[in-house]
Amino acid sequence: MDNDVVRQAPLFSALDDEAADALRGSMSETKLRRGEVLFHEGDSGDRAYIVLDGKVKLGRTSSDGRENLLAILGPGQMFGELSLFDPGPRSATVTAVTDTSFASLSHEDLLKWLEGRPTVARGLLAQIAGRLRKANDVNADLVFSDVPGRVAKALLDLADRFGRTADDGVHVHHDLTQEELAQLVGASRETVNKALADFASRGWLRLEPRSVVIMEVDRLQRRAR
Repeated sequence: MDNDVVRQAPLFSALDDEAADALRGSMSETKLRRGEVLFHEGDSGDRAYIVLDGKVKLGRTSSDGRENLLAILGPGQMFGELSLFDPGPRSATVTAVTDTSFASLSHEDLLKWLEGRPTVARGLLAQIAGRLRKANDVNADLVFSDVPGRVAKALLDLADRFGRTADDGVHVHHDLTQEELAQLVGASRETVNKALADFASRGWLRLEPRSVVIMEVDRLQRRAR
């Protein structure tokens, strides 16, 4: 693991070499195979993780067994930040969607590293605030947006993070099953499939196994509003 790897995370992107060296020395690396669980909801924990390669999903399970997919994260994105300041039960289960590697940092090591680095501390607070803002947006979407609008918004978000532009459109290899995509937008698989089929019939996108090719980004953007 080198300093460029550490700087993949937006929180640490502006670190100078001294700070990056010190941080890297406190980190450990973990690898998971596709389908393996890093930790379960309710497990105790005091480490935050940065995705170095691959994708993970964060999910929760209701008391009646229903699953809700909170987020899909890829390289450079961080999760588990709350445990850095408030070690305790994990609020979600983290599962590898693909073969994945992580860098992790413990609560104790972070506090030592933050001493004398107030700028980084403010950056970490901004990261947590951004996660809270996104959670508020998701809650608002569930109240005010219909399922096709939420599907369009989810596809645009996945395209922004995992998309690759080609002559025939934006290729988004999201690695999600139809059920997982439905969980991500908080709807039934049947309703989400109906929305996707409608988008495809309009020529806005093309469906492929665990991926989608978006041909009409502007149309999806208008539908997501």
